[in-house]
Amino acid sequence: MRILQRSSIPSCSLKHRRRLCLVLLPILTGLCFALALAAGSSDVSVWQAIKDLFSGALTTVDFKIVFYVRLPRALGALLAGSALAVSGVVIQAVLNNPMAAPNIIGVNAGAGFFVILAMAVFQNAIGVIPIAAFFGALFAALLIYAISALTGAGRVTITLVGVAVSAVLTAGINGVKTLFPDSVYDVSGFLVGGLSAVNFSSVLPAGAMILPVLLLCLVFSRRLDALCLGEEVAGGLGVSVKKTGLAVLVLAALLAGAAVSFAGLIGFVGLIVPHIMRRLVGSIHRYLIPVSIFGAGTLLLIADTLSRVLFAPYELPVGILMSLAGGPFFIFLILSKRRKLP
Repeated sequence: MRILQRSSIPSCSLKHRRRLCLVLLPILTGLCFALALAAGSSDVSVWQAIKDLFSGALTTVDFKIVFYVRLPRALGALLAGSALAVSGVVIQAVLNNPMAAPNIIGVNAGAGFFVILAMAVFQNAIGVIPIAAFFGALFAALLIYAISALTGAGRVTITLVGVAVSAVLTAGINGVKTLFPDSVYDVSGFLVGGLSAVNFSSVLPAGAMILPVLLLCLVFSRRLDALCLGEEVAGGLGVSVKKTGLAVLVLAALLAGAAVSFAGLIGFVGLIVPHIMRRLVGSIHRYLIPVSIFGAGTLLLIADTLSRVLFAPYELPVGILMSLAGGPFFIFLILSKRRKLP
């Protein structure tokens, strides 16, 4: 039985769990969003900021911190988490590999390399960064897909190839940093992954790309279900495996590239969230994608809030927290699947 097929959980229990997740996760996300607006190193009042908004007092400290610092940051956490998680869901379905994720197989690194390269070549051309991030993510995703399709390699092999590709692209990033130090002198936060520099000018264009692509992924949900059953079965169901695989990989690259363009190289969201949500609602993508959106948004909102308050007035980049959580999770995943993955 394939790993990404439907869960063997009794249908009654699974249906009940799906309903609960679809109701409770959005509520939990909303509560965490409110917490992200209220919590921080500065003691400000969200209610006072809202009152200032309606009264027209737009220069108060409370208003500026809540609406110009915390609000875009919270929106960035929601958008980046959703994009990375659904990108992971799609990549796992296309490669039929439960260990695939944007940061594991080099999609994030590809986006990061193209962004750093664009910063070195097109100095001060901020509009180029989202385009570079997309093409970098697409390049890495198509490379791994081509290797998978041409060699018929097993899941573990593809994962290891992805790790190697990620290492090469990371070396490229470091090479550009070394050769063009004046052009990319302030990229440490980007490489670690964080939301401290997020503002409306960076998060709103990314959101305009992420939201419609998330909807498109939902449109492809039934085809993703078919891909998880294998090429022969999917073909028998009338699904064009190659065309569908390429189309949804482009969507995954758009999501990962958009997230990287403003949040940097945040890792493991696309690995942790799909696995947890799959255990809760099964592998049917019309359920898995929505709960992954809210689950990842909640996770990144919590992680970013903790990164701001644990060491206040200092801040720990959220990418470090995600790596601390994701590394052990990846090791656990490898060990738990060692007998099932060829």
